[in-house]
Amino acid sequence: MIGKGSKLYSILFLKCPRCHEGAFLENHPYNLSSMNRVREHCPECGLKYRMEPSFYYGSMYVSYGVGVAVGVAVYVLILLFGLDLGVAGIFATIVAALVVLMPYIGAVSKSIWANFFFKYDQTAAQKDNLHP
Repeated sequence: MIGKGSKLYSILFLKCPRCHEGAFLENHPYNLSSMNRVREHCPECGLKYRMEPSFYYGSMYVSYGVGVAVGVAVYVLILLFGLDLGVAGIFATIVAALVVLMPYIGAVSKSIWANFFFKYDQTAAQKDNLHP
């Protein structure tokens, strides 16, 4: 089961990489006015999410990999369900899935990138001296 302390929990639920309690993004990934905007600090443990000004540029590489994985998954599902869509239909289905999932893919990619650099600390949210 995916629970606190697991990097997968932090990534999939878009939680703070250190305390797994605070929200990672300012709003929901599908809120298009502030799509995938990362908070400055964790509201629970005070972790500063940006190590440097262009810190999340590296998440573009992760986003590419996640997008390819989604495309392959859609293709495999089409094959498993035995759908006869033809090349153009398969391509259109993959593109549609990527367009629909684009905000979540971007958010998850930033969360994956942050989890490369920050470690889980179960006592981090309880430390009052870390709040900004």
